[in-house]
Amino acid sequence: MPSVSEILETMEYGPAPEANDAVLAWLAAKGGRTRHFIDGAFVDPAEGGSFEVVNPASGEVLIAAAQGGKADIDAAVAAARRVLPAWSALPGHVRARHLYALARLLQKRERFFAVLESMDNGKPIRESRDGDIPLAVRHFYHHAGWAEVLEAEFPGHEPVGVCGQIIPWNFPLLMLAWKVAPALAAGNTVVLKPAEFTPLTAVAFAELCREAGLPAGVVNIVTGDGATGAALVEHPGVDKIAFTGSTEVGRLIRRATAGTGKKLSLELGGKSPFVVFDDADLDSAVEGVVDAVWFNQGQVCCAGSRLLVHEAVADRFHARLKARAQRLRVGDPLDKSTDIGAVAAGVQLERIRSLVEAGRAEGAACWQPDIALPTRGFFFPPTILTGVAPASIVAQEEIFGPVLVTMTFRTQDEAVALANNTRYGLSASIWSETLNVALDAAARIKAGVIWLNGTNMFDAAAGFGGYRESGYGREGGHAGMAEYLKAPDKAARKARRAAPAAAADFTAAPAPAVSAADGAAPRLDRTAKLYVGGKQARPDGGASYTVSDAKGRPVSQAGLGNRKDIRNAVEAAQKAAGWSAASAHARAQVLFFLAENLEARAQEFADRIEALTGVTPEAAAEEVALAVRRLTFYAGYADKFDGRVQSTRSRHVTLAMNEPWGVIAIACPDEAPLLAFVSLVAPAIAMGNRVVVLPSQAHPLVATDFYQVLETSDVPAGVVNIVTGERAALTATLADHDDVDALWTAGEPGEIRAAEERSAGNVKPVWAVGPGGLDWSSPIHGLGPQFLRRSIQVKTIWVPYGE
Repeated sequence: MPSVSEILETMEYGPAPEANDAVLAWLAAKGGRTRHFIDGAFVDPAEGGSFEVVNPASGEVLIAAAQGGKADIDAAVAAARRVLPAWSALPGHVRARHLYALARLLQKRERFFAVLESMDNGKPIRESRDGDIPLAVRHFYHHAGWAEVLEAEFPGHEPVGVCGQIIPWNFPLLMLAWKVAPALAAGNTVVLKPAEFTPLTAVAFAELCREAGLPAGVVNIVTGDGATGAALVEHPGVDKIAFTGSTEVGRLIRRATAGTGKKLSLELGGKSPFVVFDDADLDSAVEGVVDAVWFNQGQVCCAGSRLLVHEAVADRFHARLKARAQRLRVGDPLDKSTDIGAVAAGVQLERIRSLVEAGRAEGAACWQPDIALPTRGFFFPPTILTGVAPASIVAQEEIFGPVLVTMTFRTQDEAVALANNTRYGLSASIWSETLNVALDAAARIKAGVIWLNGTNMFDAAAGFGGYRESGYGREGGHAGMAEYLKAPDKAARKARRAAPAAAADFTAAPAPAVSAADGAAPRLDRTAKLYVGGKQARPDGGASYTVSDAKGRPVSQAGLGNRKDIRNAVEAAQKAAGWSAASAHARAQVLFFLAENLEARAQEFADRIEALTGVTPEAAAEEVALAVRRLTFYAGYADKFDGRVQSTRSRHVTLAMNEPWGVIAIACPDEAPLLAFVSLVAPAIAMGNRVVVLPSQAHPLVATDFYQVLETSDVPAGVVNIVTGERAALTATLADHDDVDALWTAGEPGEIRAAEERSAGNVKPVWAVGPGGLDWSSPIHGLGPQFLRRSIQVKTIWVPYGE
């Protein structure tokens, strides 16, 4: 007679279907077609087009959705712009009440939205019911709280304006909540474009907006395909674009918004590592893999799709993982016993198949469980690819399906190197029972979200976003709110302005003639060099350019840097990575030393500024004094611009760690040649970055004098690199460079546009400040925490505790 345990091993799940009659009735009531939600009303598309919305589990058409065009986007943006002043002027408490009402209404209809999401997207009902919808509700509650405390937490900040938001098809309602809730809390208005494959929960959410009494025009929803999204991105009436989707489309959006001044946040693709050390709890880690790569059919940007397992336990781990995968149930998303539902669309299913075949062609071994797939719909079995090389297409490209690729490692250094062997940097999951091992790996892996002994944990209080080509900007928490706010007005100008800078002459003009007194020896020529890797260096091209004073008289020459000089400077900055690992206290001491040595040479610098720019002696002396104060200010902040411990789940410490970008390129303005230079360099290096600086092209001698201060102030070689020359050409080279992690530019509008277009290559963030765009002498505009925020990226680390 079989034992109870044997019977349990052989029992089959019975069907447990979730009723969908309410959703079918809702669809039927639409008359076969959904409409846009613009200015508080449901309206037909201006051009009358539509597209089919398909149930991925059956291939059947659910309904037709309105196809948005340029006229629909125009109407939605106009409505959002019209209501913006009134909405942003509401007290935070009133906006909080609206968000609270949306949360309550969504909470009361959780089951309806869960079923609609599963029918529209194909994900198992357990995931939409227990994950997506409750977390969407949580975001509206959480951001109702932000609306209440906004002025206290972000004093003087203002809403960005009209926000264009484009969301993907893998978490349709949750992504809507991630974007709409903070935008409304901050006082912005919204035009949202849901994914073409999955627009239905956004349409249902629009009905909640009306029911909650949200003022007309605050939220507008326009459905459509990629052309609709492009019209929204390119619309001149939009102040910010928030996009979640593929890196390829993110690049297109970066290029399309270049030079427009639109604020941009991008949450893009990933190829996240799942690292299992030899001391890990293997059974727990196996369950972690199930949640990491087979949750939502692997259609998760942060899916742990690259399994890196210690070679000592690899065979055991793979055996347990395959045994677990054999028991996964693939089938009807509305069956509560289903583990893996349908892929969202037929085109995505074909992409998954083609990439798996490409991996096999490269030598990977493909394992799939012996399970039957439904005969209708878009289904793919859980798949494990072993014997994968780190450079294989399946190890580098985001598959976005239920496919796991596996590799082994021998040492912790090798694990970190493999984890970082990707152009992405969205997330990582680290499994080890040794806290020191786990935290060391968390610090060294380049990713925006790190989970220790867990995976795919999310909360509205925790920032989410990536490094590298996984994008920039954060959603959730304090950092997420900052994305929908702008700092106090930066257009204020100082009453006393420096004389306009003379146009720099980059031609091969002769050096200025210097006559010697009768009978005296001629003065020794002094041509300022570049400063690269802690050394004065001649420009690679062997060329110099003439520097003139405020009256256009030649005074000296400076090195004319080129792309090879930029290459050398970036390489030197990369080699100075020890600066990023130094303690904040050590960096502060160096900055204080810089201030001390600059002050000792204050009169020399003041004389140089007066001679070059034509300002009064008093103004020149003030610029030097302010530069010294900038250095001491950021020295003081170096060990005080802290991260946060975020209130998320119980029995979790969720850390928001401020990390340097790495290498920041800085193109300085011509005005305030010393003060602007120091105001930009000091916060960047205070936070642990290394910099490649293009000083004022008209007045480079101030910066080349400053490198003598660097040489005597214990600044490690490569931390600050100075390349003089034509700003437009050198900025373009820096924007192209894949080893530059962020770019700040104070160039002309054309330079800014070119830099933003070129930055799309490795998706580096660009901070664009036009000439004179900041009042460099102002204690509000010329310095402050806003510069420090530009100098860091936030890494969220989830640390569980307890049994």
